[in-house]
Amino acid sequence: MSTQPLEQAISSTRSVLAGVKRDQLAAATPCQSWDVSQLVDHIVGGQYFFASVVNGEGASRETRTYADGDFLAEFDKGSAACLAAFGAEGAMDRMVKLPFGDMPGSRFVGLATVDTFVHGWDLAKATGQKPDFDSGLASELLEGSRQNIQEAFRGPDGKAPFGPEQKAPAGASTADQLAAFLGRSV
Repeated sequence: MSTQPLEQAISSTRSVLAGVKRDQLAAATPCQSWDVSQLVDHIVGGQYFFASVVNGEGASRETRTYADGDFLAEFDKGSAACLAAFGAEGAMDRMVKLPFGDMPGSRFVGLATVDTFVHGWDLAKATGQKPDFDSGLASELLEGSRQNIQEAFRGPDGKAPFGPEQKAPAGASTADQLAAFLGRSV
């Protein structure tokens, strides 16, 4: 398995992060339990989390506030660590330990890609940006999500990884369809 889809998700989310203005940090997001500042912290911290888990270091309990500083530089640093971890020899074959169970690196890279991509979508919606999300990547992630996300993973915001599937409007982009499938109102 390749890191190319993750690289694409990182690129699109980075472009959205670059467009976030300081006066938008308190704005609401499609994730009801997070404002923009908290979402930025999650997006940036997620890259470091993915790297540490793949490297066998486990999930850190330390929380950092990235939104108060140069979050774009931190995202770049975390993304580089994340891609290096997934790109290391044997990383895709190795079982990684997550708070909810073990999974092979080849599946975890898919989860990291979906997380990075859809939170970029969330951030774009929250900050009024209209990025050009790659429809091919969104389609691939939607197909994989439909195969892997079970109803048991759905529930209220803040209580479950994904909300109940929402209906995307007619003519919605593939990125919007993915967001709706993952529980976002589009």
